[in-house]
Amino acid sequence: MSHEPPSPSGSPIRPSFHLIDAAPVPVAPWSHCVKVGPWHFLSGQIPNLPGDEDAPLPDGVAAQTTQCLDNLRLILEGMGLGLEHVVQTRVYLVDFQRDYAPMNAVWERVFPAGHRPARTTVGVTGLARDALIEIDAVAFLAGK
Repeated sequence: MSHEPPSPSGSPIRPSFHLIDAAPVPVAPWSHCVKVGPWHFLSGQIPNLPGDEDAPLPDGVAAQTTQCLDNLRLILEGMGLGLEHVVQTRVYLVDFQRDYAPMNAVWERVFPAGHRPARTTVGVTGLARDALIEIDAVAFLAGK
């Protein structure tokens, strides 16, 4: 008995796993994106710089939020998508009280009022490379 969900054509939908050359190298063994039908599940991105994994992280949560979103943008572009395809995000903040407002200020500039994905924001005790923020996303592309 197959445990794979059927596609509209009746054949199983198989996930595909993607590493995007332009995006930062993952800090652990995972894929940048897993595509299942029209759904794209993007792994959490910290604000490390593509092409220079040893570079210091940007200072402050606003700069780190911008870099996280830039990293997600690179993954989306590598999958033929853009931020307009993002339907859900999760944001992880090490210092929720201090960083929530400045993170939201960046968010409002990146996601216009007509397209703000559903979002969950949680406080955490720590992140890889001592980042202040990590962001993951789910994107949808009809017909793919």
